[in-house]
Amino acid sequence: MGSFLSQQSAEALARLVRLDGEESAPPLERMRAIRAVQHHLDADPAALSSVRDALAGGSGWPEIAEAAGLKPTAAKWRWQGTDDEIAARLSAGRKRSIRPSSVPTDLPGRSVAEAAAQLGVSVQAVYLQVTRGRLISRTVELADGRSYKRVFLPGDALPSTAETPAHSLDDSPEDPTSTDR
Repeated sequence: MGSFLSQQSAEALARLVRLDGEESAPPLERMRAIRAVQHHLDADPAALSSVRDALAGGSGWPEIAEAAGLKPTAAKWRWQGTDDEIAARLSAGRKRSIRPSSVPTDLPGRSVAEAAAQLGVSVQAVYLQVTRGRLISRTVELADGRSYKRVFLPGDALPSTAETPAHSLDDSPEDPTSTDR
């Protein structure tokens, strides 16, 4: 192949070209080969080298972003700076992406969206049923100040304040226009 792709990218691309020539190539193998090419090209040093050459040649971030199919801010985030700065940014991004959700999973009842899905109705319909008194809801406030609207369907146990020491339950009337978190 050419002289600017890494060996892994070139091999993945050659495999894809080989499969493209086979009429009986299994569909899942084709998909794996496509994903492998995407993966290797995304991590290929040739992209960073091309960006640095373009910058040295007088191209700006808007042109580089357009060529890469990105917005200028995304292109800068991906390729601007030294190798160490880029590696630190990518590492921090990976750490954020594997961090678990900050929404607690041990809250009583169900979120408005979960209740809507369970009942087969819209979120607005759940709020309307709460306003009309057909469903019970509570706002659960965590010790750190975050609050979550929770809905209790028929048959769900209503928690008492003593059962949820980490949570504070607000029994105030519900506002059907507030957002569910």
